[in-house]
Amino acid sequence: MDDEKRIEKEELEITRAFQEILDIYLASQHRKKVEPITKAFNFARQAHKGVRRHSGEPYIMHPLAVARIVCAEIGLGSTSICAALLHDVVEDTDYTVEDIRNLFGEKIAQIVEGLTKISGGVFGMQASEQAENFKKLLLTMSEDIRVILIKIADRLHNMRTLEFMPVNKQYKIAGETLYIYAPIAYRLGLSKIKTELENLSFRYEHPEEYARIEKKIDKTQQERDILYNEFTSPICSSLDKMGYKFYIIGRVKSPYSIWNKMQKKHIAFEDIYDILAVRIIFTPRDGEDENNECFKIYNALTKIYDAHPDRLRDWVNKPRANGYRALHATFMSKRGEWIEVQIRSERMNEVAEQGIAAHWKYKDNDNSADGQLDNWLHTIKEILDDPQPNALDFLDTIKLNLYATEIFVFTPKGEIKTMPQNCTALDLAYRIHTFLGNHCIGAKVNHKLVPLNHVLQSGDQVEILTSNSQHVDANWLTFVTTAKARAKIQAALRREQRIQQRKGEDILNCFLEHEELSNYSNNIEKIWKNRNLKNREELLEALGNGTIVLGSEDKDALLGNKRFKFPSFPFFGKSTKETKKQVTATQFDSIDSKQTLQLTDENLHNSYIIADCCHPIPGDDVLGYYDDEHHIVIHKRNCPVADTLKSSHGNRILAANWDTHRALTFQVPILIKGIDGIGVLNEITATISQQLNIGIQKLMIESRDGIFEGTIWVNAHDVDEVRTICDQLKKIKNIQTIARIE
Repeated sequence: MDDEKRIEKEELEITRAFQEILDIYLASQHRKKVEPITKAFNFARQAHKGVRRHSGEPYIMHPLAVARIVCAEIGLGSTSICAALLHDVVEDTDYTVEDIRNLFGEKIAQIVEGLTKISGGVFGMQASEQAENFKKLLLTMSEDIRVILIKIADRLHNMRTLEFMPVNKQYKIAGETLYIYAPIAYRLGLSKIKTELENLSFRYEHPEEYARIEKKIDKTQQERDILYNEFTSPICSSLDKMGYKFYIIGRVKSPYSIWNKMQKKHIAFEDIYDILAVRIIFTPRDGEDENNECFKIYNALTKIYDAHPDRLRDWVNKPRANGYRALHATFMSKRGEWIEVQIRSERMNEVAEQGIAAHWKYKDNDNSADGQLDNWLHTIKEILDDPQPNALDFLDTIKLNLYATEIFVFTPKGEIKTMPQNCTALDLAYRIHTFLGNHCIGAKVNHKLVPLNHVLQSGDQVEILTSNSQHVDANWLTFVTTAKARAKIQAALRREQRIQQRKGEDILNCFLEHEELSNYSNNIEKIWKNRNLKNREELLEALGNGTIVLGSEDKDALLGNKRFKFPSFPFFGKSTKETKKQVTATQFDSIDSKQTLQLTDENLHNSYIIADCCHPIPGDDVLGYYDDEHHIVIHKRNCPVADTLKSSHGNRILAANWDTHRALTFQVPILIKGIDGIGVLNEITATISQQLNIGIQKLMIESRDGIFEGTIWVNAHDVDEVRTICDQLKKIKNIQTIARIE
């Protein structure tokens, strides 16, 4: 009886959830196509019958939640709602894309197919299935943008219910979200969703930091409310006198944005002064240009408060590539604090909240953002047309094209080109044409000769200079900033690499034939391992370009005359590259990926590798990664390398916790800045060495114009000890900044 009641209750909840979607849809401005939506719901409900999610609720509640997000939070219509309801049917049931096509038509089937995961793909046997799925998603997205919009809705609901997943899956999904999906949401103008995705990812990867910042935000809320009321009161009076219909809201910086700024600038929560921002949203007056009205409101504000001369951002006349329009300005409050003000019309605000979906409603009036979106999709297509054999390279290349603040440059003929901020002359060359990029030798910027890596500024007039004798150089990858440039350079380098590998294969075959040895794969493996190379391809390339020459030592390795002894892993002072050859290999098959690794003083010596890209120490939020060489590498959860691994090889991510007892010490760099004076350095060293009894490994400090800045490397046991060091150093007079360098 209890089961019957539970099922009956669940059926009512399912029906109620679907009715809410219909109510939201019917209240929108879309054409009222209720019949196909109802048909899709009934089909999905039957297809997923009896299946439950990790949370224990009926599986159909997930497609319903995704459809609700698509309808209510992104503002899409009936086709997208149907596709959202059906998005897991092909992947999780016996129904096929052909079945969807026959029942619901070509368009819905195409979207569902783009949302369905695949196996295998263009990266080869060692491929990352995650990267493959993402690549297929982008390929379909370039044909229909609704694919990625529904996928973002799907990811948002998965993040909202992430608590029911195993911890290692939480890290994988949260990292992938922060690395890929939040930037895509930003690029498509979904600012609210982007912020929520970032905060949810932060909450699961760094729960203690998230809770600490939320607590501080709540604690300072009353003070911000007073500041907001004092600041906006005269603004309201002024706009009322001007006859505007408007409303003003306060925007508090998100926990993730605050934490991110703290990490990048090495500052404390109390040192962040832009936690509060003010948004003015007005109704345009009849017959007036809303762009000009933004500036009229800005002028009214300058009569009340002093404006910061360098912080006026005109996104009204030159909208961002995602269609975002607003006028941003920063004013000095009566309390002596800078406050950012965002001025938007109602239309601008709707586009800012719902992104490209809302922009479609207004594209008859203004299609500039449509053009920007088309340009972005075209760039994505070009990247996808050139297959990337390496999953990490592919994801990095795509990601380069997501977060970008635009500048505007001009060709010699006066054509305007939109480029990301900090782009170089070589980036522009590739933006115009691949041939120009491959043969670029420099540029003339404002009629002055500049090198390839010259950083362009908004308003520059640029002429690209080329030479047929110029060839692509691997060093170009160190300074290009756009996804297209990086993809085209890598493609050219791979072509050259293949030529060298073919040469190398001929050389290797000749060597083996001369020594009367077979070219079995295990023989070739002995050679590249003996040469400390990564794989067969690297060996062939090195042979082809003459970096190595085969000789007697290679013959000895093949015949077994050379024996290797791997010394035990000395924990302190070894980098990842050194230790990978020394650490005892752990078989992944014997590891329960759902269990949490316990990092003890003993197993840190002989079972795991501490990543040298982020140098985690006990107390840091960490995870494990099982690499190609059967080692488990320990990374910080916010390490950029770990972010990429979570997005490309999430099935290899392992949860990890510290269980150490201060038997080991770790080198930790600490940044220190302050006002110079006699005895300051002595106070710093005395505090660390004498007062805290902690060893100093290295110290580098430079003083200039009365200000000193430097780095101190201390031998600390864990994060708590580092915090104690920083807290004690802050007490020294004239010290302005103390922070661990991450």
